Amino acid sequence: MNKPMRRVAIFCGLLMLALLLRVNWVQFVQADELQTDPNNRRVAIERYAHPRGDIIVEGTAITGSQETDGTDFRHKRTYTDGEMWAPVTGFASQVFGTTQLESIYDSILTGDDDRLFFSRTIDMLTGKDKQGGNVVTTLNEAAQRAAWEGLEGKKGAVAAIDPTTGAILALVSAPSYDPSTFAGGSSEDGEAWSGLQQENNDNAPMLNRALRETYPPGSTFKVLTAAAALENGLLADVDESTDYPEPYVLPDTAGVELGNQITGRCEDASLRIALMDSCNTVFAGLSADIGNEGMIEATESFGFNEEVFVPVRAAASVYPEDNRPQNAMAGIGQASNRATPLQMAMVTAAIANDGKLMEPYMVEKLEAPNLNVVEQHRPSEMSRPMSPENAQSLQSAMESVVEEGTGQNARIDGVRVGGKTGTAQHGEDNENLPYAWFISYAMPEDGGTPVAVAVVVEDGSAERDRISGGGLAAPIAKAVMEAVVSGG
Repeated sequence: MNKPMRRVAIFCGLLMLALLLRVNWVQFVQADELQTDPNNRRVAIERYAHPRGDIIVEGTAITGSQETDGTDFRHKRTYTDGEMWAPVTGFASQVFGTTQLESIYDSILTGDDDRLFFSRTIDMLTGKDKQGGNVVTTLNEAAQRAAWEGLEGKKGAVAAIDPTTGAILALVSAPSYDPSTFAGGSSEDGEAWSGLQQENNDNAPMLNRALRETYPPGSTFKVLTAAAALENGLLADVDESTDYPEPYVLPDTAGVELGNQITGRCEDASLRIALMDSCNTVFAGLSADIGNEGMIEATESFGFNEEVFVPVRAAASVYPEDNRPQNAMAGIGQASNRATPLQMAMVTAAIANDGKLMEPYMVEKLEAPNLNVVEQHRPSEMSRPMSPENAQSLQSAMESVVEEGTGQNARIDGVRVGGKTGTAQHGEDNENLPYAWFISYAMPEDGGTPVAVAVVVEDGSAERDRISGGGLAAPIAKAVMEAVVSGG
């Protein structure tokens, strides 16, 4: 072979080698990247070629799939009572992606999860269409509906937890949205999505107020200050007298006085009386004496200052480093501390569970299409913020709030109910209408399911002087508790 032909042959050989290297690089190195590339439409077509698995509540699917016409995406997501369940499910949209449970467990629901390999293989061999797995939640349908109906026409949120396991029984945010309205790819779906965005909708229906909104907790926070006082040894029990005058002068101020809404019994009041009458003076004094560092330690033992995953991410509730007067005001829930409804339900659950805080969760198990269990959740302890003795003592005081104090609207015959009302001021110079709070627990004596509840109502559609946690939020909490303890 002459030299020019040899050079051409070598060059062609190098081209063939480069081609082989490139093909192998694409097939084996870039395969996953190309498969998940959002511009790879074939992947999206395959994704919607099969019905999606379901999200299950008490054995019933609250999601479904519907065949579509005029598009190469064959199936789109549907929801039963979509508005009520949206804070739990999130959404799955052909155009706008997925959120919350739909996103976290997307691979299970689409059937692409590696743990479903055996199931996919059997389906392929038997000629069945590909199927998605199911996500089985801990939610209680009756409790969810009671919370949703209680918040009708209002802005607010409800979180309810089984204190003994951490299982979330209800999670409602109002106003809400129906994920079915933008699950497809039509112009109507686009318009529905646009109308829900916060810049176009002042009600922020897509904001998950139960998990992602932090509020001033108002007087509901006083149970946490009481817990910190007991755990730090400032008081031996809830019936020991304190030593705080009425009015109380905030520390490090030029005589700035803090008073009480209910007067007459707050001076030197015990924790029981202070919770029943919601005495600002007592809890501001306790918070000041515990100190900012001690209050931070106490709140963090209940879950403050860190995000919580249920498995959906919940915003971190905050108890910050602060000066002495601000720390005193934080002790009554009226400074720079903030809490989600989930967090206040966790506080209540820990007290009701004799001082043991269980990790909150809302997915019981994951199922393969043949209903075999792929993953099972096991309840786990998150922390122990209180001793059993102190927790039981605080339970006694919270039950007095419901029996004789500001929380009487939450009483349930034949059931042990403890609670605490709250009216949280907010806005510049507290100019906005207060938030109405109520936290409570119900412990059935017959061995039924216990429940801890937190309710916040942002706008009670009432005059400022008529807004109260006991009047607006307690009846909602009662309805949720009754739904759980009665078995639905």
